[in-house]
Amino acid sequence: MHAMVLTALRRDLILTERPDPVPAAGEIVVKVEACGVCRTDLHVVDGELPNPKLPIVPGHEIVGRVVAVGPGVTDRSVGQRVGIPWLGHACGHCPYCAADEENLCDYPLFTGYTRDGGYATHVVAEAAFTFLLDPAASAVAMAPLLCAGLIGWRALKMAGEGAAIGIYGFGAAAHIIAQVCRWQGRQVFAFTRSGDEEGQAFARSLGAAWAGGSDEKPPVELNAAIIFAPVGPLVPAALAAVRKGGRVICGGIHMSDIPQFPYSLLWEERRVASVANLTRQDGTEFLEVAAKAAIVTETHPYRLADANVALADLRAGRFTGAAVLIP
Repeated sequence: MHAMVLTALRRDLILTERPDPVPAAGEIVVKVEACGVCRTDLHVVDGELPNPKLPIVPGHEIVGRVVAVGPGVTDRSVGQRVGIPWLGHACGHCPYCAADEENLCDYPLFTGYTRDGGYATHVVAEAAFTFLLDPAASAVAMAPLLCAGLIGWRALKMAGEGAAIGIYGFGAAAHIIAQVCRWQGRQVFAFTRSGDEEGQAFARSLGAAWAGGSDEKPPVELNAAIIFAPVGPLVPAALAAVRKGGRVICGGIHMSDIPQFPYSLLWEERRVASVANLTRQDGTEFLEVAAKAAIVTETHPYRLADANVALADLRAGRFTGAAVLIP
């Protein structure tokens, strides 16, 4: 097999040949058809997340075919198409797992962070933490659903049932969740970098009722705002845009420091919350919703060997939608 390997933080990935993997008990080996490039991968590579396993193969938006099954696996078989998400393992016995909050597990493993991920031709996964996928659909189109979609869905659920939803940072997750909101009959108000006319036009093309800079005030009070951009100063900006009792949901795994802000922005029962990881139930729910809502992802394919280029383009904001590696 071949993989793009991170050997030291803030360094380029290195294309490496490795022995073909063999599954242990409860595991499967998947031949990767496509792997999305997520902003979380940037946070891993750039050293913004603590204690990654090094060397590590990044990538956690994985679509592929099962090519080997380990002992004890009965619900996956060779030839099936599966998706592999960020949450690669939960212990099943800590207080959080016992309370059906496996996303908060005390002893988790995360794909592409603490266990090898999908920037590779093959990947090993715990079978119980994979999702069966449509064998006929485009692997490239489905890849962003495995994190941008899943985390976006969890963030949208936490945002509540309000009709007016603000989205700060219109990247891969936002362009999926905007389509879900449109399907649900909600209005989306998109916030991008100031002056990002291309990003704002992209948001409007996906049904956004309004699109403007993150420093602008939307034309209506928002029921909730979801922040996908890892920019702490957006928290007080979003609080100023939501109505009384409104919610601000931070959808990223990493964010720059939130600046001091007056209590008046939080008063009147406004709330700020973060989204942490995902549960398998989130995945089951969202993949059903994505099919019903006929989600269309905008993707930009890159060769596996060009993973460093894809990461650099994502870091620089050179595309709308999502980058996807194709081994």
